[in-house]
Amino acid sequence: MVKKLSMVLVAVMLLTGSMYAAEWTVDKAHSSIGFSVRHMVISKTRGEFTGFTGNVHFDRKNLAKGTAQFTIQTASINTDEPERDKHLKSSDFLDVEQFPTMTFVSKKVIPQKGDKFSLVGDLTIKGITKKVTFDCEFSGVVDDPWGNTRAGFSAETTINRKDFNVKWSKKLDNGGLVVGNDVDISLEIELIKKK
Repeated sequence: MVKKLSMVLVAVMLLTGSMYAAEWTVDKAHSSIGFSVRHMVISKTRGEFTGFTGNVHFDRKNLAKGTAQFTIQTASINTDEPERDKHLKSSDFLDVEQFPTMTFVSKKVIPQKGDKFSLVGDLTIKGITKKVTFDCEFSGVVDDPWGNTRAGFSAETTINRKDFNVKWSKKLDNGGLVVGNDVDISLEIELIKKK
């Protein structure tokens, strides 16, 4: 009786385990989180966040069951211009002292054609949470020379910064804004499968 019960428990554990996607961590050395925003209407200013962590669960054969969570250190913003970065960290923009992190938590994966899919989730900036949708592409899986399994993804979305109380700007004589409201966000993510 005990032996039969043990076999049933093992079977249940194996079946349950197969229902969950593998866990992956972000390889920061080969990943980036960038953004761009219009400046004076006529050009785009680009930057990145260098401090971030992320955990992803996915099965390459069933991306729809995947999940993703990212935490970004707001003070890690970098546009290669120290005075501008200082302003972006201030209460006019990200207010990094009061809001040291921004987060993204996925809620749903919607498969598209081929290796493309939409990732829907909650983005929180300055304590305000809004639903956003990333257009994503799965780049595949490879085994590296050091015994790790790696996967790659690209993701893009556009948000209105005013939705997150990032409101500072000035109007130009022609009616345009010094800093545009739409912010394009792009991610290049390389993952390492947890062993």
